[in-house]
Amino acid sequence: MENVLITGSSSGFGYMSAVSLARKGYKVWASMRQPNGKNASKQQELQQLAEAEGLQISVIEMDVTQDESVAHAVKHIIETDGRIDNLVNNAGVMYVGITEAYSIDQAKSQFETNFFGILRTVKAVTPHMRKAGKGFILNITSLAGRLTFPYFGIYCASKHAVEAYSQALRYELAPFGVEVSIIEPGPFDTGLLYSGPAEADQQVFEAYGEHREVPKAVLKNFEGFYESADALDPQIVADDIVRMIETQKGQRNARIVSGIDYGTVQYNTLVEPIQEALVRDALQMGHLLEVSQN
Repeated sequence: MENVLITGSSSGFGYMSAVSLARKGYKVWASMRQPNGKNASKQQELQQLAEAEGLQISVIEMDVTQDESVAHAVKHIIETDGRIDNLVNNAGVMYVGITEAYSIDQAKSQFETNFFGILRTVKAVTPHMRKAGKGFILNITSLAGRLTFPYFGIYCASKHAVEAYSQALRYELAPFGVEVSIIEPGPFDTGLLYSGPAEADQQVFEAYGEHREVPKAVLKNFEGFYESADALDPQIVADDIVRMIETQKGQRNARIVSGIDYGTVQYNTLVEPIQEALVRDALQMGHLLEVSQN
């Protein structure tokens, strides 16, 4: 039985994919912050579901913004299972507002979860995967990792960073038999939209005059979409996570779009051959395009 470590399992894609993967026969380590505190009800839900359906779900505490928390959780999993077969980096927060009016500390906080949180889990897990000669890392980014939405500037920057980091990892870990892929979800109602704080720099915020209200209108627009018949079930993303994990080694796409794409599929289709030509032809590193089967 393969195992899967999922970050941000208290809600949204993380919660849904934990349940979906467990139902597919995987042993799931559903990590979250404060499972005995603010997320106690979520821990209880997962445990009750696991008991009722005979699923292998273990809730484990992990705060991706804290080095010790990540290291402790990964150490426990290795001591228990001896390995980590799959890592799903799902934890994230979203800041929506006047980009200039977010403080430096707020920008750092956004990156602490969305970008550095992934660095922490990857650095904790990859030594074990490289030693085993196999493993799969799946990073959940967003359409905002390829496109840029006004008033989502800090969020988009963090997701663009994850895209670049993941692409480099995909090449560099391939010779060790470890694969890295990305899922780019479109708009889904998972509660992420209001997960970030208001802008801290009030002087800049006030300087925007009537434009201060635009981010609120953007949020209302998304709310209306989520309530419309065109809105999609977030389970679509969980199903794509399952599908990517179950895809045969060496056959996984570098990235897939999940849900409404706003042209991102076309973007990826156009960029991929340019990216591969850079590595294969300009850099003469074609061996990094194929994952080792050893």
